[in-house]
Amino acid sequence: MSGKGMYIHIPFCKSKCKYCDFTSFISKFDERKKYIEALEKEMDSYNISGDEIETIFIGGGTPSVLEYELLESIFKHIKEKINLDSISEYTVECNPGTLSYEKLKLMKENGVNRLSIGLQAIQETHLEFMGRTHTLDEFIESFNLARRVGFKNINIDLIFAFYGQTLTDWEKTLDYIINLEPEHISAYSLIIEEGTVFWEKFINEEIKEIDEDKYIEMYRTTVSKLKDSGYSQYEISNYSKKGKQCLHNLCYWDGREYYGFGLGASGYISNIRYTNTTSMAEYIKKIDGGKKPVEFYERLKFLDVYNEKIMLGLRKNSGIKYSDLTLGLDITSEKKLKRLISEYVKKEYIIVENDNIALTQKGREVSNSIIVDFML
Repeated sequence: MSGKGMYIHIPFCKSKCKYCDFTSFISKFDERKKYIEALEKEMDSYNISGDEIETIFIGGGTPSVLEYELLESIFKHIKEKINLDSISEYTVECNPGTLSYEKLKLMKENGVNRLSIGLQAIQETHLEFMGRTHTLDEFIESFNLARRVGFKNINIDLIFAFYGQTLTDWEKTLDYIINLEPEHISAYSLIIEEGTVFWEKFINEEIKEIDEDKYIEMYRTTVSKLKDSGYSQYEISNYSKKGKQCLHNLCYWDGREYYGFGLGASGYISNIRYTNTTSMAEYIKKIDGGKKPVEFYERLKFLDVYNEKIMLGLRKNSGIKYSDLTLGLDITSEKKLKRLISEYVKKEYIIVENDNIALTQKGREVSNSIIVDFML
């Protein structure tokens, strides 16, 4: 892959999940309509050539919560701006209970070839605990409907290692999803983020973080079960059947360029990282005034690029090339890097093969601390 990615953010949801710190909120139709109109104008403000985009990802929030006419408008606009013949992967994030046959058919007819459906857990008590607004029955109805419409590349999002979840609960969730045979599974351990409902509960000691031993046990179970069922782990939290890796996420992890459109969206073009405002009023105002809704941008320095290579590259099972990592590195920093690699190889956290360094399975279990250790 060599083309750019394109991310489009839809910030609307039926309700706010208790663990969510993304830019998302509940809205009325008029606000959603005005936002889509502004989003289309923002896309027009960038000079994108017809065939430079290789992956599109419409995320949120919950893009599938949009009404048919608003989905139709954004799909039509993308089709007018982008040469869909050059697109390898076109994903829309969906939540159970917000999909219909008509919406799915519209997606399919407009070039969408991959869905990402959020389930998180199969136990109703856990869904309620997390603030999910759907049931397991609604999920399976949405999944089966997507298959019936003809989607042959579906990801299921799952969460594990949260307060109240047992290993048995997690095994049952994995077994249930494996039986459905989606092409891709994302399994994320819960992180209690500041500003969320869970954060308040954590501060007030109503919930606790899961202990590390239990997390590692759940993580090992995930890797083992999915491997035995034909899913290859290609990134710390992502597993796919052969040839079904998420190409858009690989765009991020490989450090390639991508556009970001919409409220709070980030992009990376010509070595410049930019992030849009998270204020809806400011977003609309800037676009109506003929300005880009960018709140922050920076030209990445060498250390920024290096640290991102470490942070993103080591998340992939394939790892990162040593020669790419040391390109432009001073002698002192390279000596430190060699020492760290040697130490972690002895601990069996890292494996070195020819010009490549990668985390071992043991290393992936404590990846965050290793990645921080490698940063300059």
